[in-house]
Amino acid sequence: MVNQDTYTGPSFSVGNRAARVLWQFAAFLFFKFSPRPFHSWRSFILRCFGAKVGRGVHVYPGVNIWAPWNLELSDECGIANGATLYSQAKITIGYRAVVSQGAYICTGTHDYTKSGSPLIARPIVIGDNAWVAAEAFIHPGITIGNGCVIGARAVVVGNMPEWMVCAGHPCKPLKPRVIVD
Repeated sequence: MVNQDTYTGPSFSVGNRAARVLWQFAAFLFFKFSPRPFHSWRSFILRCFGAKVGRGVHVYPGVNIWAPWNLELSDECGIANGATLYSQAKITIGYRAVVSQGAYICTGTHDYTKSGSPLIARPIVIGDNAWVAAEAFIHPGITIGNGCVIGARAVVVGNMPEWMVCAGHPCKPLKPRVIVD
């Protein structure tokens, strides 16, 4: 962070802010209005801005992304329209993981206990085969375990275990996730 006092100036460097302006311009022109099935095109645009994007990734045109250079999207993951990836720090989304519509993956907050409320940015990891359901909120610094399901509108304030169904405010593990083929 450039500035520890958010009342007197921005937390990020001029270079970071310029890159975000460029990204927002490109996202508006080439990402947001691209046809829904053009996943490869949007993956290409994200790669041009520094994202690490695997094969077969489905990022829909209505996804809000703060800084693509802080994204790592593994093979065959999906990010639905209306999801927000507030990537002030790194967001890693695992193999075949799904982030549903309206989910908010938030890596940034402020330290309200210090003068100036300095920014705190912590990475988020969403494991392989995990599912973050509609309108869930994931706090900074959280790890969602492999195969974990986060229920709709859950508020995740702590790490969630592997292969569990979790829900609530605050989000808690409810039962094992069992795959039946």
